[in-house]
Amino acid sequence: MRPEQARLRRLKRLERVRAIARQDAARAAASAESSLTQLLGLARRTEAMTHDYCGRTGMTDALALAQHHAFLTGLTGIHAATSGDAAQARARADRMQGELALAERRRAAVEDRARAEQRQLTQRRLPQALGARRAVGTGLD
Repeated sequence: MRPEQARLRRLKRLERVRAIARQDAARAAASAESSLTQLLGLARRTEAMTHDYCGRTGMTDALALAQHHAFLTGLTGIHAATSGDAAQARARADRMQGELALAERRRAAVEDRARAEQRQLTQRRLPQALGARRAVGTGLD
């Protein structure tokens, strides 16, 4: 096998490897987006519950009021933790999207190199045209 053909085979193999890496990055990005969506939904629900329980006024004694306050404090803490987790999930999802874009650029670069190598190999196989006519005269004509 000629060196040009071996180089083309290596480039095609590298392109397949980069395509697999891109698929893995896409899977990771989809998983991160799914986690983000779930956490955002949970944060919205806990926020809605907090607002709903803040408006309740049916406490008849101090014990009920203390229990209501303790429940609201716990619910507010859950909402804060969930919002923090959602922010971390958003950062992870953004990072995974960046890695996916990088993987795609790497795959596309190898694909372009393989296509260029294939074109060069094809052009070498074509019969060469006989010498071109020499220019006659000056460049001012």
